[in-house]
Amino acid sequence: MAQKLYPINQTDVAFVATKIRVFAAIVCCALTSPLFAQSNTPPVESSPASATPAFDLADVHVSAKTTNPNFTGGRLHGDRYLLHNATMVDMISLAYGVDGENILSGPSWLDFDHFDVSAHAPRTASPDDVKLMLQALLADRFHLVVHKDTHPLPSYVLRVDKAGLKLKQADEAEASSMDEHHTPDNLPPGVPAYYSVNCHNWTISQLRNLLQNTAYLYIAKPVVDATDLKGGYDFDLHWTFKPTPDGLTIFDAVHKQLGLTLTLEPYPTPVLIVDKVGEKPTPNAAGLDKVLPPPPPPEFDVAVLKPSKPDAQLQGRLNGTQVDAQGMTLRFLIAFAWELNSNDNELIANAPKFIDEDHWDILAKASPDATATRPDGKQQVDFDLLPHMIQTLLVERFQMKSHMEDRAIEAFNLVAAGPKMKKADPLNRTHCKEGPGPDGKDPRIANPVLGRLLSCQNMTMAQLAELLPSLAPGYIFTPVLDSTGLTDAYDFTLSFSSAGQLQSTPPPPPSNDPNAPRTAEPNGGLSLPDAMAKQLGVKLVKEKRPSPVLVIDHIEEKPTDN
Repeated sequence: MAQKLYPINQTDVAFVATKIRVFAAIVCCALTSPLFAQSNTPPVESSPASATPAFDLADVHVSAKTTNPNFTGGRLHGDRYLLHNATMVDMISLAYGVDGENILSGPSWLDFDHFDVSAHAPRTASPDDVKLMLQALLADRFHLVVHKDTHPLPSYVLRVDKAGLKLKQADEAEASSMDEHHTPDNLPPGVPAYYSVNCHNWTISQLRNLLQNTAYLYIAKPVVDATDLKGGYDFDLHWTFKPTPDGLTIFDAVHKQLGLTLTLEPYPTPVLIVDKVGEKPTPNAAGLDKVLPPPPPPEFDVAVLKPSKPDAQLQGRLNGTQVDAQGMTLRFLIAFAWELNSNDNELIANAPKFIDEDHWDILAKASPDATATRPDGKQQVDFDLLPHMIQTLLVERFQMKSHMEDRAIEAFNLVAAGPKMKKADPLNRTHCKEGPGPDGKDPRIANPVLGRLLSCQNMTMAQLAELLPSLAPGYIFTPVLDSTGLTDAYDFTLSFSSAGQLQSTPPPPPSNDPNAPRTAEPNGGLSLPDAMAKQLGVKLVKEKRPSPVLVIDHIEEKPTDN
């Protein structure tokens, strides 16, 4: 699969990074997920028999608080298995090879409490053995008890259309392959961008994974194969990458080009039920820090830094074990490395002017311990470790010294203003996902300037306040304080424009949909604060209060020599 180069909008950097991590996790789970037996199995301790592989040493603790708790890890690096900012849902998903959407029941903290894990394992441990080790750890340290079941869940069901299949049966001797293409990134305003794939000898299972992982701007629920089609097929498929009124949706593309239908409906789905789990892990063994010291920070084997050309755009790509980036300011690099928002100058204190004025190109090769194995067996820079690698680079090459401290800066309060949300079913698990809700309605298709669509389930306002910095990084850069006084949990969807869209997108054509959200911007967009007030009945109000800030104690204007 060819590597592509993408320009980066700084207002959406944290959101893009999150989507890349989520995409990688979905691909991993989709390629390794086992099929559950569809039976009502009685609850069992998740710990396997004593002969089953287990970590011989493991450090498990609550993660440090951060405004953008991105989950990283889930792979064996040498003899160390690492997880950072992993929720219990993340860990169960990895341990049992099941999508997080298919993990049901359990307390509301499953998606909110975050944990770090550093465990010792043999370098030769297989991925299946590592799963069993993680299962044993969850049973031992969190007393996790789960059982398998079947439950109707909202899913996009793939079926053969009544008018007939348009796929061509492949030559079985032909190698399975895929070529992907996309239209240029610098298209004129209003011209839709297309994404295309040319697939040879692909199974319907591979098509299902492609739809779920590549068309995520349309498909927010799992894709289920109900076609009963066997063997491999040759086909071309193209659609408008982002929902737009004059484009071709993935649903229409699948119907017109493949002779298949993709419909959102409740579908009997293998699930994992959480029967019992402890919120706090059992204590680490005494003296663990001496026998299991922290792993060395990931770093580049070699890195070349040079000033950017005057017309260089901010862009970057991962190409195997290489990182190739251009037009990066030091502020952008520091914000990425410390997982801050580069658009809020208050989050980086004592910053000299040159961190915004000078631009740099980076060409670097990751060390073996900072790479991950792709599904095709080739090595790839581990994106999860990239912020730490950039941090090490800045410290070494720019002689950077810093510390975190709380300082009084501008932040948001969440205030009730006539709540309009539906009270939730307390049996549903608490989460907030990108994409349509259970009804499948997507206002982005009628008005693409509403580029963000959040569907939240069984969520309190305190939980929403905690998530907002990571859900809307273009608007909110610091922790949000819940001052609504609301204690109930709610189900709701929230449709708004990203900060970048409000600044750059031209007005869309008028919508014929009488239910389309009213807009508050000349370009047809709707800001997050306006959307929350109109759709949820809660307001974001600014105030000055203490929040975590990165303080630069020292940084050189020029890096050390290559």
